Amino acid sequence: MVTLTKRKPLEYYLGLEYSVTLIPDPTGGYVAKIEELPGCLSQGETKEEALENIEDARKLWTETMYEDGQDIPLPGTMREYNGKFLLRMPVELHAKLDKEAERNKVSLNMYMVHKLSERKA
Repeated sequence: MVTLTKRKPLEYYLGLEYSVTLIPDPTGGYVAKIEELPGCLSQGETKEEALENIEDARKLWTETMYEDGQDIPLPGTMREYNGKFLLRMPVELHAKLDKEAERNKVSLNMYMVHKLSERKA
């Protein structure tokens, strides 16, 4: 997806800090990946080597995406939430949930917040 907003300089994106997941490789060594950056993977014989290599991979990934005019996702710790999202569902389910909310004498929105908060993440 090509970004339509004015982007910050490359140095800004290179300075972002992402969480790295280290996965032990059954054949030895470690695989390192950054979840927010699709395809940004590396490996190393030791944890330290894998972390060094993923940092190089992150920089190359970021430079390539920037030069191609692609969006660069922000780290999960920088995301902002406003408490809203759009949810599409089958009409029958919408009607069923609306009736359940009505029986409970609450709005559909409040009913859904309640039902979602009951679930364990």
